[in-house]
Amino acid sequence: MRSIARFCGQCSCGCPELFVDPAAPEDRQVVITDDFGQRVEMSLDQFASIVEAAKAGSLDEPALVH
Repeated sequence: MRSIARFCGQCSCGCPELFVDPAAPEDRQVVITDDFGQRVEMSLDQFASIVEAAKAGSLDEPALVH
């Protein structure tokens, strides 16, 4: 797996991280890990739809909720 980005917040419990695994099956090539060791696997197309939604601003409101 190749690390693409690390998302560090305001805690000292670890950081969620985004990986791409080109050797994985197509529907599991994008991997997001959380700071507790859990992971979400998805296709590049599924991840692209998340990126598109973020760019369009539809994820802004949930990101502002603390």
